[in-house]
Amino acid sequence: LDEVNMYVWITVLAGLALLPALLKTFFPYFFQDCVYMYRALGRGIRLIVYTKKTPFYSIVDCFLDAVKKHPGKVFIHFEGKTHSYEEVDKESNKVANALRSEAGLREGDTVALFLGNEPRFVWTWLGLAKLGCPAALLNFNIRSKSLLHCFSCCGASVLIAAAELRDAVEEILPALKEKGITVYLLSDECTTDGIQCIGQAIAKASDTPLSPSLRSNIHIRTTALYIYTSGTTGLPKAAYVTHERVWASSFIQGVCGVTSKDIFYINLPLYHSAGFLIGLVGSIERGNTVVLRRKFSASQFWDDCRKHNITVMQYIGETLRYLCNTPKKDNDRDHNVRVAIGNGVRADVWKEFLNRFGRIHVRELYAATEGNVGFINYTDKVGVVGRINILSKVLFPFAIIKFDIEKEEPVRNAEGLCIPVGKGKVGLLVGKITKHTPFVGYAGNKQQTVKKRLSDVFVKGDLYFNSGDLLRIDHDNFVYFHDRVGDTFRWKGENVATTEVADILMMVDCIEEANVYGVKVEGHEGRIGMAAVKLKEGREFDCNNTCSVLANYLPVYARPRFIRIQNSLEVTGTFKMKKVKLVEEGFDPNVIQDPLYFLDLTQKKYIPLSPEIHKSIMSQDIKL
Repeated sequence: LDEVNMYVWITVLAGLALLPALLKTFFPYFFQDCVYMYRALGRGIRLIVYTKKTPFYSIVDCFLDAVKKHPGKVFIHFEGKTHSYEEVDKESNKVANALRSEAGLREGDTVALFLGNEPRFVWTWLGLAKLGCPAALLNFNIRSKSLLHCFSCCGASVLIAAAELRDAVEEILPALKEKGITVYLLSDECTTDGIQCIGQAIAKASDTPLSPSLRSNIHIRTTALYIYTSGTTGLPKAAYVTHERVWASSFIQGVCGVTSKDIFYINLPLYHSAGFLIGLVGSIERGNTVVLRRKFSASQFWDDCRKHNITVMQYIGETLRYLCNTPKKDNDRDHNVRVAIGNGVRADVWKEFLNRFGRIHVRELYAATEGNVGFINYTDKVGVVGRINILSKVLFPFAIIKFDIEKEEPVRNAEGLCIPVGKGKVGLLVGKITKHTPFVGYAGNKQQTVKKRLSDVFVKGDLYFNSGDLLRIDHDNFVYFHDRVGDTFRWKGENVATTEVADILMMVDCIEEANVYGVKVEGHEGRIGMAAVKLKEGREFDCNNTCSVLANYLPVYARPRFIRIQNSLEVTGTFKMKKVKLVEEGFDPNVIQDPLYFLDLTQKKYIPLSPEIHKSIMSQDIKL
């Protein structure tokens, strides 16, 4: 019997010894799934606890606890100066006390912030938050009608602007005066009628703490912020950001493995959700140190990382490609960055980034400021934006449904309901709108809010958030971003994804950047492919090689028939390509000053697009 027991124990121990290898072979992401679910569940429980606290425990309370815990710890590094948690706390108290007495601000009053990336942005926002005032974060690059539009959306009664942005404020000042808006400049003096300087008032104000009773009515669903969409498809929209969304976004750092010992690099604009919610607010939640820069600089990026011992970086849109385009150096891998958090990196750039700069855990995200569904790629698998696991549909009930590219609407069955797509198929991502996964919408834009709500999806009367994004999930439960609705176009009865075509164009030796879109041609159904490209420095457009590369990788219908050479490609403040103006301008050489080329399939090369060729295309003498 003892001998039998011995063999049983040997078998059990052998099985346990083999278990990790077996799991790695048959369930390669088991451990990563477990770590992610543990972290996500922990933060979900914390959010429930915060919600039930009386009064509500907000991110301001989290900041105040961090001040008590480590008052002398550096919170912000900025242009050679450091600001401790305690110092930022006192500065924010001064802002709050000054605004209470000067502007009479009270809980619920919305204030628009028109500031660049600087420490004053941080403590001005914190001061407002201590008063219970929602802040509307204005893009400091916008001007004139766009600026006035963004300000008007949020219903703010006060505008606080940086001194260097005075000219932009003066441009819309008559309209602000007409609305009775109070305008403050963070300056000691200003001679412009209608603009008050608040610099001295803040400097002289008391730094004594403010009573929590000033924000006692705040709860989980109260609006904390207004953050504007990037405006790739028109004027920006002001998304409501509740305290619940602030907390959820702040947890992303922790889910990605960031700790209080990390040093977090923010060079993305603080007016955007990536820099503000994931970066700044996430660092408050973690209690770590932030290195803040006015704007992204590819040439200074790694020097900053070495100088400040950066361990966590952010990226968005094209920024990783900008880093890969810098001249190679012997010390490219001489840094301590271990995690990169962001979204919008192409698979080829991702690979190049890792090959050149070393093993960095890239945590690609999929999310929208106003959305109710999101994913995180916590596995290091290149090219994916997330992974589906047991928690995914519990936390974010979502579906991917069939979508008609041409009509730009979901496909419905005979009962009028949407049709889910299978694994490996591209479809529209929709997130179920529930009590726990709400979609609040856009301030001052009911039409766009309604447009984003999709009803009768799977059951009559249900309601889903329309992400406007086309995604697919493979058989291993990895999520891939395909394209934006409206960017993907249909030509010759086939769907063309602009992101895929742009990836191929970037393989052409002379091309540095590419922005692909579809344009209308009179007398033809759908839209035909066109690309605006920026050439590499000192290079000329290679008509033959471009045609050859595209022919090797793309079917005829997907190849851009028109190419527009530009000195630079216009991007948003968050490095997303702008397409609307390009689509509107089309391919008419009589209107466009940039060099234009036409893909002549008979000659198998791109040729200059002359007014004569354009005329022949429009008269259909040249067949497309």
